Order: sequence, then C-alpha cells, then structure tokens
Amino acid sequence: MRPISDNLSNTAENRCLDFINGLSATAPTTPLKVALVTAGGSDTVAGTEVAGGAYARQTLTVAAAASGATSNSADVVFSGMPAATVVGVEIWDSAGTPVRLWYGMLAASRTVAAGDELRLAAGSLTLSLS
Repeated sequence: MRPISDNLSNTAENRCLDFINGLSATAPTTPLKVALVTAGGSDTVAGTEVAGGAYARQTLTVAAAASGATSNSADVVFSGMPAATVVGVEIWDSAGTPVRLWYGMLAASRTVAAGDELRLAAGSLTLSLS
C-alpha cells in the first residue's frame, strides 16, 4: 500500500485549517471507517466504492501520530468480498451523513473473487501530513 500523504478531501483540509486557527471544533464522528474503491477519487469527488457480497466499510484503528504520520494499528479485514478489482481506499467518518476525509491509491491493485477476503495488514495504511 502506498502512503496516503496529503490526500485529504477538501472538507478535511478545511476542517484542519479551522481547527488550527481555533475557529471551530472539527473532530470527525468516530469510529473512522475504511472503504475500498474500484475507481479512485480526488479532493472533491469520492471514488467508486465496492458494492455487493458481504462488503462493508471496516473500522480503522490508528496509533498516536509521530513525526507527522500514523498507520493502522490493527489489520483491516474485508470478508465476503464481491468479485472486484480494488484500486484504492478512502477513510470516512461515521456521521449520520458520512464525511470523506482521506483517499489514496494502492501501490498495486488487488483483484478478488466473490467470497474472498481482502486484508490490509497492520502498519500498511500510512496517513501523513507534510
């Protein structure tokens, strides 16, 4: 997996700026969730999320940030996948209307068959700000 560096959605960038400048409390609704995408998104547009099978967004747990970075502290496991080629991930909050915060492409796409499991090993999903 390639690090997700400076791939914040515009909404997340605005929230960070508001927080740093003391303008508002901007913490996302937890837990944060990892989504898999078959087509990548951008700062303003979400990617095409996997659909079907038993696929569901999975909870993200991270270690405390150090040197401007953190990573998933536990495996993120997607069971019962539909047949798909996964090209990237997105991180969403758990608000009633979820907010997309991060997005990034995998270093190499992963093709899964119906019923397969896709696992992002602990430490493989790196989030950083620079």
